[in-house]
Amino acid sequence: MEERGNKTIICSVFFLDIVEYSKKSVSGQISLKERFNVFLSIAIRDVPNNDRIILDTGDGAAISFLGDVEDALRAALSMRSSLLSEEGLREPPLLVRMGINLGPVRLVKDINGQPNIVGDGINVAQRVMGFAEPGQILVSRSYYDAASRLSQEYAGMFHFEGSRTDKHVREHEVYAIGYPGDVVATQQVNALKQETKLAKVLANVTLKSKSLWDGWMVRQNELVAQICETFSQAPKQKQALYIGLAVMPLILALVLIIKLTHKPETLPKEATKVAEVHPIVPVDIAKSSAPLAIAAPVVSASAVPHTAPHTAPVHEQKPASHVKKSQIEKKKEIEKKDAQVTAKEKAAARGPTGTVFISIKPWGDVYLDGKWVDASPPLTKFLVTVGSHVVEVRNTTFPAYKQSIKVNAGDKINIVYKFAN
Repeated sequence: MEERGNKTIICSVFFLDIVEYSKKSVSGQISLKERFNVFLSIAIRDVPNNDRIILDTGDGAAISFLGDVEDALRAALSMRSSLLSEEGLREPPLLVRMGINLGPVRLVKDINGQPNIVGDGINVAQRVMGFAEPGQILVSRSYYDAASRLSQEYAGMFHFEGSRTDKHVREHEVYAIGYPGDVVATQQVNALKQETKLAKVLANVTLKSKSLWDGWMVRQNELVAQICETFSQAPKQKQALYIGLAVMPLILALVLIIKLTHKPETLPKEATKVAEVHPIVPVDIAKSSAPLAIAAPVVSASAVPHTAPHTAPVHEQKPASHVKKSQIEKKKEIEKKDAQVTAKEKAAARGPTGTVFISIKPWGDVYLDGKWVDASPPLTKFLVTVGSHVVEVRNTTFPAYKQSIKVNAGDKINIVYKFAN
């Protein structure tokens, strides 16, 4: 490092910032900074001391990597993995924005005689970091051009975010870092942006609606007060007229309700049912021995005595309510059987399964039979069907780990692996 002093060199700068650090209480700031320092120490522990310079910025840090370009990328991924593993477990939550740039810097000594860096390389890294969302890693165009050509796997990690303009009206093309070959991280960040915009719009609409409602209530109160004042100042005859005009709509509404609720009497349902069950049979005039002039009047079947000749027996009929109830019960039984059959078919289609519990250190992408499942952490378990399978864990820094498993119904299989040199 002494040999590089007072010379301009090209290096990668990793800039980090704790979100809303200055708004926290003193105890909150101490808790955030202690956890931040622990995660950052883990992220850069494999980088030799002579190949890095750490600057404490108060609410974050800036690290210059003087050696391998990949060191900054590895440190950023390790930092993000540590933050995800802690997510939702500690208060206040540790939210960090991160940015990486590859550019020129000059090595100097600070007032305490310690190595320091100045130059456009660290300035641009800070600007790029300022464009990032909490938990997001952004890199400059220069760093993307260098890192994306190291391997095909690295190239799949970067996603173009667009052009950003800083406060000095300088344009910066920035790229977001996802997981190796994964675009889900960028989609989640974009979804978070859309949710934030929607929340702001809803807040504005709610505020405007409240203002309109308050204004309407004020106008109504003023109108009521004006009416009361006019009524109190009017003569007694006019007051009686005003009362009559106010009560008249209520009386009309009451009369209308009474008319609507009053229904004319109807014939009993039993009589209607008997007439339907026993229709009147027409008499064949040619075969009848009784003269037409003295034919008996037509009467309902219910009025015919049981002793009358040639009268068909009357079968007892069940009430309509009982028949309707039986139909409803049959329909419910059919629907219940269909639901049971559907549930059995779904269970049979899915088949018996087992559970795989997994723990990877520091992180890795989990594949089952060549298909990506999720990143661990945060993944801790997933279901697999009965049979033989191959579980593969990939990490960008270390060789992949594979393990063959055989799963029976209800099995619980543990896979614990730590990537190490």
